[in-house]
Amino acid sequence: MERNKTIMQFFEWHLEPDGTHWTRLKEMAPQLKEQGISSIWIPPVTKASSPENNGYAPYDLYDLGEFNQKGATRTKYGTKQELIEAISACHNLGMKVYVDVVMNHKAGADETQIFKAVEVNQEDRTEDISEPIEIEGWTKFTFPGRAGKYSSFQWGVEHFNGTDCDEKTGNLGIYKILGEGKDWSHHVDQEFGNYDYLMFANIDYNHPEVKKEMIKWGKWLADNLDCDGYRLDAIKHINHEFIHEFVQELRNHRGEDFYIVGEFWKHDLEACQKYLDHVDHNISLFDVALHYKLNQASNEGRDFDLTRIFEETLVSSHPEHAVTFVDNHDTQPHESLESWVQDWFKPSAYALILLRKDGYPCLFYGDYYGIKGPEPADGKKEILDSLLFARYHKAYGEQQDYFDHPNTIGWVRLGVKDFKHSGCAVVISNGDDGEKRMYVGARKAGETWVDLTNSRDEQIIIQEDGYATFPVNGGSVSVWACVPKE
Repeated sequence: MERNKTIMQFFEWHLEPDGTHWTRLKEMAPQLKEQGISSIWIPPVTKASSPENNGYAPYDLYDLGEFNQKGATRTKYGTKQELIEAISACHNLGMKVYVDVVMNHKAGADETQIFKAVEVNQEDRTEDISEPIEIEGWTKFTFPGRAGKYSSFQWGVEHFNGTDCDEKTGNLGIYKILGEGKDWSHHVDQEFGNYDYLMFANIDYNHPEVKKEMIKWGKWLADNLDCDGYRLDAIKHINHEFIHEFVQELRNHRGEDFYIVGEFWKHDLEACQKYLDHVDHNISLFDVALHYKLNQASNEGRDFDLTRIFEETLVSSHPEHAVTFVDNHDTQPHESLESWVQDWFKPSAYALILLRKDGYPCLFYGDYYGIKGPEPADGKKEILDSLLFARYHKAYGEQQDYFDHPNTIGWVRLGVKDFKHSGCAVVISNGDDGEKRMYVGARKAGETWVDLTNSRDEQIIIQEDGYATFPVNGGSVSVWACVPKE
């Protein structure tokens, strides 16, 4: 039997742009492995529009920190060689690496071009608000610093269907590029009428050359880095028929074990289920609905009914396709999807994703080590290490829920024979001090259990019938388990 798997998102939005992050990963990998982290999600590895950019404004997808372009050879995170060394360090420890892939748009073009476009209503992109006009847009990508190495493909206006600026007038807006066969994709999210356009120069996946080049690049990147999977950014804005083709091509090329998780940022469970249908369930999705439940619970305190925390979540309907998370780089304070889970509830939130049988949980770098930026916050390494310990050593076997009180819930994992002394009892309160009488198994009778979070000092003796009463402090979480004396 395999140990439980856990992803770590190894970055936060406000990392110093000093090019040391790949080296940091190489150095920290052994500690993360020791804590039970099995996979690392790394930020975008491709050259962005500036050395300070986090990678979500991609310029040259074939430049991994190798060519002097856009102000530096390295990316924000380091050089290509440092990246390869960091991935190798993870692989040497048996850890997988998933690369963040940004395929929706391009930024930092080398030249402008003149072309016809029509401005659209930003609240309804299907509505034109101007006559066809001639604009000057940043749509020509020639990559002079790379000089054709790895790929001779150069991007021009024919490869995009939208942009955000008319350089001629200085006007900002959303401009739909006109031309034969040009339109927004009809296989994207329908928010704002049509949500194909997100930012910068929007890639046109109706163009056959574009599809061919991006699939070729996806294979090239996986081969060059020997990575184990991709995190696909902003897929609700990308033609889902292309995503389906891209995933299938990558799996055929790299093997069925090549793991792909998509950022499909929708609260709506039905929309997530439909998306999985579109791509034949060949990818996983982040459980955005659960994230917002955790955020809501942290804001409402005792007014939130904990028994309903998993209702209408992806992990409850499609557990094998759900990547569960508490927060990420976009939900940090002042970022684009700000919905930060409050500190008091964060340990409980992590217990809800780490210590249950369903979902593939993802630990956020910023929660573990802390975040910088306008509202810096300290990391919670100590409490999270105790939960990671419980996940790796204890949270196995049948799960029995005690979701019978709106402010105090609990569950047990009964353990397995493969891992000695496995099994645990978890109790969460968002109100007053509480307790739960729960069954942990008659074979555990007489064992002494302690709270792995160190929130409670007492020792609990499991009764002859396999039951015990497990307490929890108000607004807290306790994880009870047997820790045998040396």
